[in-house]
Amino acid sequence: MAQYKSDFLNVLEQRGMIHQISDAEALDKKLSEGMVTAYCGYDATAKSLHIGNLMSIIMLHWFQECGHRPLTLMGGATTMLGDPTGKDELRQMKTLDEINGNIASIKTAFDSFLTYGDSGNGAQMVNNADWMLEFKYIDFLRDYGRHFSVNRMLTMDSVKLRLEREQPLSFLEFNYMILQAYDFVELNKRFGTSLQLGGSDQWGNMVGGIDLGRRISGAELFVLTCPLLTKANGEKMGKSVGGAIWLNGDMLSPYDYYQFWRNCDDADLSKLIRIFTKLPMDEITKIDALEGAEMNEGKKILAYEATKWLHGQAAADDAAETARKTFEQGSVGADLPRVEVKLAQLQGEGVTVLQAFQDTGLASSGGEVKRLIKGGGARVNDKSLSDMGYVLSAADVTEDGYIKLSSGKKRHALLVAV
Repeated sequence: MAQYKSDFLNVLEQRGMIHQISDAEALDKKLSEGMVTAYCGYDATAKSLHIGNLMSIIMLHWFQECGHRPLTLMGGATTMLGDPTGKDELRQMKTLDEINGNIASIKTAFDSFLTYGDSGNGAQMVNNADWMLEFKYIDFLRDYGRHFSVNRMLTMDSVKLRLEREQPLSFLEFNYMILQAYDFVELNKRFGTSLQLGGSDQWGNMVGGIDLGRRISGAELFVLTCPLLTKANGEKMGKSVGGAIWLNGDMLSPYDYYQFWRNCDDADLSKLIRIFTKLPMDEITKIDALEGAEMNEGKKILAYEATKWLHGQAAADDAAETARKTFEQGSVGADLPRVEVKLAQLQGEGVTVLQAFQDTGLASSGGEVKRLIKGGGARVNDKSLSDMGYVLSAADVTEDGYIKLSSGKKRHALLVAV
């Protein structure tokens, strides 16, 4: 394990959050000499970020904890183009109103990890629409486009993979890396920003900002990337059976968020608890020593601490209690996802199980429900379901006024008759 002079790099090293640094020695020296300003960029393609974004947010948290100033850069302008990194096709275009609405919604998750304020090392949210929407095309090409080599841009993974697969890459997307590089230069000019944080898949675009800054003003800039979130078997982590693991509670309940962490593989526990909780390293070392069935207690700690950090202690308490009642006592916890259905409908035409499993978020499509039933993983009121055409009726409503639906052993929801 590398040893650094600066607290920030030491924290990231201990928690396994460093993938690559552009100039580790020079950055370490700068961080140990005084307050540094760093940023990470986020495109507002949805109303919430997801756990694929969370490691970079946590890096900003530790950056602020170590006395430095974090900036959260919202891509009000770049979201209008779409980042081609890791994508097989052009993103659906979003209007400026949609993007601004998404930005307002996204900030709620940042508030759990960062302290915003204008003084000292208070975090600030900035929006690249503030400068990019004022660009004059010819001036921008003359001043900045001349510093980018198309030959080099074609070697970037985000571009090269699309071309090798003979998938279309629009000129719109091709410009994304130039604008991302310019963001770094603009933030250095406005805020004295000298460090960009991000995921390892962004390395090429991020280094482009270093090069542009050096050519334009001679600025000394740095980038630091965290590893992509993967399971021990190499699979990309970030989705559950029901879809993306969103950070906003109105898009994924705190209970489902808790269950995502609770259901992690044994082999991933040590890595995840370092990154996604604030537990001291001495406590984490004790959890590392757990074996066999004891690891379930470690997973409960991970789930509770991760949920508390994002959603608060009350939500974590409720999620843990619901899980305990549901899985350890066999009863129904108050925090299980609930969807209302009219009792009159259940007494009349009823609700198909294909629709009910989708409405409650236990499946994303009718095909997924059919596969679940075929595999023996679907249950109604804890009884196995084998009939794909089954229609829920008033007869399925328990004396407590709900129908319990289950996907596998660990995902449950209630259809509440009203």
